[in-house]
Amino acid sequence: MKWFVGLGNPGKQYESTRHNIGWMALDRFAEKHDIRISQSKCKGLLGEGHVGGQKVVLLKPMTYMNLSGESIRAYMDFYKASIDDLIVIYDDLDTPFGSIRLRYQGSAGGHNGIKSTIQHLGTQSFNRIRMGISRPAPGRDIADYVLSTFSKEEMQTMPQVLDRTVQAMEFALQNDFEKTMAKFNAPG
Repeated sequence: MKWFVGLGNPGKQYESTRHNIGWMALDRFAEKHDIRISQSKCKGLLGEGHVGGQKVVLLKPMTYMNLSGESIRAYMDFYKASIDDLIVIYDDLDTPFGSIRLRYQGSAGGHNGIKSTIQHLGTQSFNRIRMGISRPAPGRDIADYVLSTFSKEEMQTMPQVLDRTVQAMEFALQNDFEKTMAKFNAPG
């Protein structure tokens, strides 16, 4: 079993914001594999299915970004899920828009959702797919930027970005994360 957690904020006003790109990736995966993310449990919305013979759980914390770790911990405790099978998907300012970067450990890097996750898991060692949103222009407030919607040009590229993330998720179902990182962190 693998469980993917997409970070984001609940509510219509956040739906298409940069901070919710993790949810967008989860939705894209769910749509492709006919999984409904609708079960309200563990302070989040859950969807379960099978992809390539492997059980898959998709979790969207409904706690708002800054408390994401509460939902992740609740799921882990309730279902006795292994941290080794967890992959967290979220927006990253230090990755250029259109790129994804995979890591298996590291600091929060100022990301409050990851800060909460680290706090509730008690470790910085968990698999992650960072989806690039680039940094804002100098002088622009970071909080305003991550809660803003993507530009028209970025939205045109979004299907490819989401598809690449879904491909990484699918690959991770059949391969260890080390191999997944090697494949998807490679240029091009």
